[in-house]
Amino acid sequence: MHLQVDDPQAALDALRAAGASRGALVGLAIGRATGPGADDGEAVGFAVGGMLISLVSIDWAPAVALLDRELRPRWVCWSNATAAQLLAHGVRLATCWDIVAAHRLLYGGWRAEPARVWALLHGLDHRSLPVMGQLDLLGGDGDGGGDPDDPVRPDGHLRPEWLAGGWAAHRSRVAAWAGVALTAATRQQQSLEALRTDELANGDPVATARAESAAELLCAELAFDGLPIDVPAAEALIASLVGPRAASEAEAAAGRARRDAEVLCHLPPGSGIDLRSPADVKNMLRRLGIDVPDTRAWRLEQMREVHPVIDALLRWRKAERVATTFGYGWLDAHVGADGRLRGEWSGSDGAAGRMTAGAGLHNLPAELRPVVVADDGHLFVRADLGQIEPRVLAAVSGDTALCRATQDDDLYAPVAKRLGVERSVAKIAVLAAMYGQTSGTAGQALRGMESAYPVAMKYLADAADAGFEGRDLRTYGGRLIRMFEIPDHADHRSAAAGRGRYARNAMVQGAAAELFKVWAVTVRARADTGARIVLCLHDELLLHVPSTAVDQSVQLLHDCLAEAAHRWQPSGAGVRFVADVSVVRSWADAKP
Repeated sequence: MHLQVDDPQAALDALRAAGASRGALVGLAIGRATGPGADDGEAVGFAVGGMLISLVSIDWAPAVALLDRELRPRWVCWSNATAAQLLAHGVRLATCWDIVAAHRLLYGGWRAEPARVWALLHGLDHRSLPVMGQLDLLGGDGDGGGDPDDPVRPDGHLRPEWLAGGWAAHRSRVAAWAGVALTAATRQQQSLEALRTDELANGDPVATARAESAAELLCAELAFDGLPIDVPAAEALIASLVGPRAASEAEAAAGRARRDAEVLCHLPPGSGIDLRSPADVKNMLRRLGIDVPDTRAWRLEQMREVHPVIDALLRWRKAERVATTFGYGWLDAHVGADGRLRGEWSGSDGAAGRMTAGAGLHNLPAELRPVVVADDGHLFVRADLGQIEPRVLAAVSGDTALCRATQDDDLYAPVAKRLGVERSVAKIAVLAAMYGQTSGTAGQALRGMESAYPVAMKYLADAADAGFEGRDLRTYGGRLIRMFEIPDHADHRSAAAGRGRYARNAMVQGAAAELFKVWAVTVRARADTGARIVLCLHDELLLHVPSTAVDQSVQLLHDCLAEAAHRWQPSGAGVRFVADVSVVRSWADAKP
């Protein structure tokens, strides 16, 4: 049944009558109608309980805000593009079910276009999805047959014409598209519920999907709000590293030559070395009597005293990175007139599920952190999870001895005592266990880990065996970790061993990413003092808060971590998670 309403109260009444309530799945689609015969302007469609509802109102954004506030449903959206549309109109949804996020959780990987999502959920062949044909382009029925106003073809696939934008042609179609989303979300929820008994011993995949969906709302907000940047300070800092803005390509080339000369002056004139070529850099060092297997920064850092060229080369690399990646062009492209750095965000990297960001937000050089400065009347509250991966390993493996070790602020101290080694060696042992390192000091320490923490070590060993054999895995929260194929020409045993190391780490890293996002979205949901998350960096949250709300925000971060840990970890595990929290004006002032 399709109902058309023209005011927010009528929409609220219709949704309630159809069964919309707090936490219930309600399809939501927002599209601008285009093309011949299309409705004018934005069209908003809802779907719940077999009812399709179209909202006909120029004030649709405040209406959606009202519905969100009064009903608090779990809005079903195809992706966080819907949240981005709403943010542009001043609306922030409380919760949602993000179909893309749930798909990546269920099936692993990155690809999550609607046609693929729908096909996999309905057992259809996703490798030969229908595409737009000539009849579709001309507005005909195409090869699929059936009613062109039905989003699903007789063969069960979604219509390519709808996927290409036809779903937004009319208000009725927008509502139908919300209905398709609701059907997909319902099937996803059923599939995730089945994982509780079929493939997982502990975690709750449905709860994970809800947290991942909320993380996608947060990603849309991070992209919309941006990270505060002191632009004049940024320009001055870049100038100090690479020189003033070049007015022409000739000036830019001259600047590159000046930077190069600070390294090449240690060689005879006309040496022909290209500092941007690793092979040339190795040759340069060899000419100076410095033989290295590679020119990685960590290796060169240990050799600063060997020859002045090493220090010059490392300084050149920092300046070159700024010049090519984080220079004036970066500022112009990604920092708005309001002084906010913006980039695209995603709640999953398509592998173990870590959050990702563009515009350099996840790899900003330390040299540029001083330009990340809170707005006037605000401060940053930064929180960094301590020793998150070994604590997560304790929780997901259920190793009681390792769980006890997490009660200390410094987990490595009790581990060192149990192994009878120095703290530094204990840290190496724990990290080696998760990353599969078996040689040197790590190998010796690992033998102690196997006897002291056998349950945790077996958890990792089982993951490594699955990876070696090419078997897919699921994290504690239910994310599918897909094992890559080994090419025929490769050294199979070596590649399989690498796959095993990837698997054992992904099981811990993936679970840690899930916990981090539960923490982040809990902070997002509980913040009511004007505090906003402006950066999620691996295991670190950066909040931008009014100066008057600093103490509340510090407590908020600790309280939300305790709440997230309680909700996320297995019942009775009792693993303690800790965060180092600091209050700073500039990100550079935060403790490393």
